[in-house]
Amino acid sequence: MSLMSVLTRDEAQTRARLLDVHRYEIALDLARGEKTFDSRTVIRFTARAAADTFVEVKPAELRSATLDGQPLDPGTLAEDRLPLKGLTEGEHELRIDAVMRYSHTGEGMHRFTDPTDGETYVYTQMFMDDVQRVFAAFDQPDLKAVFDLTVTAPEGWSVLANGITTHEEDGTWRAATTPLISTYLVAVAAGPWHSVRTEHRGLPFGVHCRRSLAPHLDADADELFEITRQCFDRYHEKFEEPYPFDSYDQAFVPEFNAGAMENPGLVTFRDEFVYRSAVTDTQRQTRAMVIAHEMAHMWFGDLVTLRWWDDIWLNESFAEYMGYQTLTEATRFTDTWTDFGVARKSWGYDADQRPSTHPVAPEAVDDTASALLNFDGISYAKGASALRQLVAWLGEKDFLAGINSHFARHRFGNATLADFIDSLADATDRDVHAWADSWLRTTGVDTLTPQLTQAEDGTCSLTVGHDGSRPHRIAVGLYDQNLADDGTLTLRERLDLDIPQSAPQPLGKRPALLLLNDGDLTYAKVRFDPGSFETVRGALSGLPEPLTRAVVWNALRDAVRDGQLPATAYLETARTHLPHERDLALVEGVLAFASAHIADRYLPSPKLSTPLEQGGNPIDRPAALAGLTHICRDLIRRTEDGSHPGLRLIAVRHFIDAAAHPDTIAAWLADGTVPGGPELDPELRWRILGRLAVLGAVDERAIAEELDRDPSATGQEGAARCRAALPDPAAKREAWEAMFATDDLSNYLFTATAQGFWQPEQADLVEEYVDRYWTDAPAVAARRGPAIASAAGRWAFPRYAVTANTLLRGEQCLREADPVPALRRRLVDELDDLGRALRIREA
Repeated sequence: MSLMSVLTRDEAQTRARLLDVHRYEIALDLARGEKTFDSRTVIRFTARAAADTFVEVKPAELRSATLDGQPLDPGTLAEDRLPLKGLTEGEHELRIDAVMRYSHTGEGMHRFTDPTDGETYVYTQMFMDDVQRVFAAFDQPDLKAVFDLTVTAPEGWSVLANGITTHEEDGTWRAATTPLISTYLVAVAAGPWHSVRTEHRGLPFGVHCRRSLAPHLDADADELFEITRQCFDRYHEKFEEPYPFDSYDQAFVPEFNAGAMENPGLVTFRDEFVYRSAVTDTQRQTRAMVIAHEMAHMWFGDLVTLRWWDDIWLNESFAEYMGYQTLTEATRFTDTWTDFGVARKSWGYDADQRPSTHPVAPEAVDDTASALLNFDGISYAKGASALRQLVAWLGEKDFLAGINSHFARHRFGNATLADFIDSLADATDRDVHAWADSWLRTTGVDTLTPQLTQAEDGTCSLTVGHDGSRPHRIAVGLYDQNLADDGTLTLRERLDLDIPQSAPQPLGKRPALLLLNDGDLTYAKVRFDPGSFETVRGALSGLPEPLTRAVVWNALRDAVRDGQLPATAYLETARTHLPHERDLALVEGVLAFASAHIADRYLPSPKLSTPLEQGGNPIDRPAALAGLTHICRDLIRRTEDGSHPGLRLIAVRHFIDAAAHPDTIAAWLADGTVPGGPELDPELRWRILGRLAVLGAVDERAIAEELDRDPSATGQEGAARCRAALPDPAAKREAWEAMFATDDLSNYLFTATAQGFWQPEQADLVEEYVDRYWTDAPAVAARRGPAIASAAGRWAFPRYAVTANTLLRGEQCLREADPVPALRRRLVDELDDLGRALRIREA
């Protein structure tokens, strides 16, 4: 069984009052074989009083344990806790000698063998309570200590850690002693890494990846270092506290579950950020944002760490806000908030309207299992939006003064929401405590609706209807038709407005478009007055700024999800305006929502029901896909001159995904290129093959041939995805057994198989598996732990079975199957989305 006992907040508070932990000495031997490694730990700590406590460790075998030289009985280890009975007041030394298991789920010490060249790599992911999979620890964030680490590794490997590592004469690697850090932030990455190194402001910087990715890392190393330097320098302009660690390494590691992890001095990233294939500039911007986000954590998260997991937002919201803002200020990516509005903010809006919503700063996070569920769109996107609104209300000068005071007060320590708010309050005359109560302790999304009143002289005034309780400082954009250029809009004025209003806002002549939250400085859904909506339908692409267009597209998206705008109207607006759009984030975001939500879920398949009647016109999924391919063809034609390669790449990708017939994309695959470009790189080849598999236009032999052509880890995932997508009962049975009957698939291969398995075109073929899911998913989640549980809930959920029966069976599963917390949370969210899709179909 993969499950571990959870640590409760009460247990953590009791242990924190009892113990002062000074130092860990950790020795890891990674040369012991493919299944396990040795872990020896010495912990020096003080007990403030005589009491009992425990240390966490999850071994394959606990060889020995001694406390102050006296042996402890390994047989007392239960639920990954070793009791420490009868502690006396004073200094103590605990020694643990254990054999630990490697992981293939991205938790603890993950081990990966590269299929390209057979080389093996290991790395740690200790968050949130996976330290005990690697070494014994008092595993909670407020028991900080210094760490001394030595690693024995196979010959030819190099070892990376939180501090600078040196290769000793005896063959071991020794990491420099860390300053005070939390247990979950300790990091090790070992293997035959390809490394590129430089130095900046006296500190060693490095980027690292698998050897098979070396050419791709080398191609981007200058860009990676430039972004790193720019962000590093900008943070030193903002923060009075200097960077607190001795080096800054960034390791791109395989099969990583998150985007990245903020280990001090050794940030780990998923190695998809080492691009093997062509990418858009928006994708490069996303990578740069993650670099900026993780670097912000060096101060907020690593230097000053949350006391308990109820303050996750102190880490993630801050880093999310700082990542986007610093990228805008310091790098060539000057329009990052458009991408945030399209790609991230909708994540927060969606999460905040589900039954699982929670405050940005929840007051009741009782244990680590509950805390893990809060790493979501609320803690990241909503929290960052709240901070952006705070800066607009407070002013950046006072905001930075407050956070610098916070760093000074709590450096190398722990802090709470109350500590942070107190630091801000000391820097301003505004009532920050009241702001925190209304923004951080509440749930849900406010809705702002314009109400225009016209006077006898033809002028009008604005009253904003406010469904919600939070105060907002917003900009209101007034746009007029450009009489000299039909189809474009001109900004007349942008008004600052506080919600709730004290009085109606005079506007003068009625604008063609009135846009609430222009500039996207607050977190709220916005609606249009009837006249403005008609202007949007006809002139959206004529708005001058991409961030303004992002606010409009988000408003349309929200209206579709809320059942206030027919899906056909969104698709028609996309058909009218997307061919004229040049912002890559907007094109990608609109096409993604139109395909993954509207076409795949909100509109019926002909096999399931009759087409919806919207606006008097029948529409179903095939009609929507035809519309999307038409948009993509238009974009491909408009980019034939090579002036917009990123836009063309997005259009090609979505054309492939929406193809209802195999002929065109099969010809592209045979020719190795799209006519006029781009040439097919591995990503595009696997994308085409995946769609052809869904359509039944390729077989196992074609998949095997492509895997011979690209035997990389990404190729293995592509092949698993394609095989699971084949419209063949035997292929479906084999894929299902691989996911749920055995535990052999790594986290990435499980996800790839799940992504291929469910296809809207194959509803009849996979109907029997919808019912099987409700027993098989809880079982695999219980066996394999939170990472696979989350993947089973996110990727293996039968999301295209949009029926009342699916909803009923899912609700029954929640009541009767007792799924583990990570799966339960995913099921609650997916079932709510399924219920929304049903309501939209029935509207």
